[in-house]
Amino acid sequence: MAGLKGRDLLSLADLSAGEVAELLELAFQLKAGAIHPRCEGKVLGLLFYKNSTRTRVSFSVAIAQMGGQVLDLNPNVTQVSRGEPIADTARVLSRYLDVLAIRTFAQADLQTFADYADIPVINALSDLAHPCQALADLLTVRETFGQLSGVTLTYLGDGNNVAHSLLLGCALAGVNVRVATPPDYRPDPTIVAQAQAIAGDATEVTVTTDAVAAVQGAQVLYTDVWASMGQEDEAANRVPIFQPYQINEDLLAKADSKAIVLHCLPAHRDEEITEGVLEGPQSRVWDQAENRMHAQKALLASLLGAV
Repeated sequence: MAGLKGRDLLSLADLSAGEVAELLELAFQLKAGAIHPRCEGKVLGLLFYKNSTRTRVSFSVAIAQMGGQVLDLNPNVTQVSRGEPIADTARVLSRYLDVLAIRTFAQADLQTFADYADIPVINALSDLAHPCQALADLLTVRETFGQLSGVTLTYLGDGNNVAHSLLLGCALAGVNVRVATPPDYRPDPTIVAQAQAIAGDATEVTVTTDAVAAVQGAQVLYTDVWASMGQEDEAANRVPIFQPYQINEDLLAKADSKAIVLHCLPAHRDEEITEGVLEGPQSRVWDQAENRMHAQKALLASLLGAV
């Protein structure tokens, strides 16, 4: 993974198919305890403008288990909350930190950080993309089926940042990906085109409004909340629009008999997914959540040159 040392990860499109495969293999080996990269003396900064449980904790534990340290850069108690330019903040933080993970709203802000920082910058979630989540998702699929090639993943719900990263990640990993959304909530067409270009003729990349057709024969069903952070005021109005895309027992029965169910969490039970499915035997949601730590450990080790 020497080729990733010092690089940024703002989108999965920043990686090649081979690099995605190598990262997932490294995460698999890390989870199995087969290798033990060390990052003593390295400091990870977390600059989170949005709330976080899994991303914050998994990044913190990942660097700690490799001997490094984490610094929580709460925007509310730093000068960024008072309007210090991103370019200035990025250049200063580069003098103190070894790697910086940012959770923010605008993808453009992440790009500015990356442009001015001399250390790796990781997208820990933006309104456009959630690449670290998709790496954990692909690791979970690989664990379950022993491979990624030929697997079909269907995402149902809002064509949001998670859907965008799944489109790109699946295309890179050789997974067929179908995204089913209400007509006015399709994923960004630029991301869809990018995923289709990556996939070529090798895998399927489909966007549809037909939830039933999208799950037919799929080995993975995936959903997210219907209203993301910052869209809470739209939540009630979205429920009737998104109801046909709920992962429930009837829809799950139309997928492959060995299909698994994923959700990036937090979940609104009996909205986008029923309680019975979330807690049922086909759910891999808790393995998926754990895999955030292993995938991010692989990413950190690679960006810091520890492997």
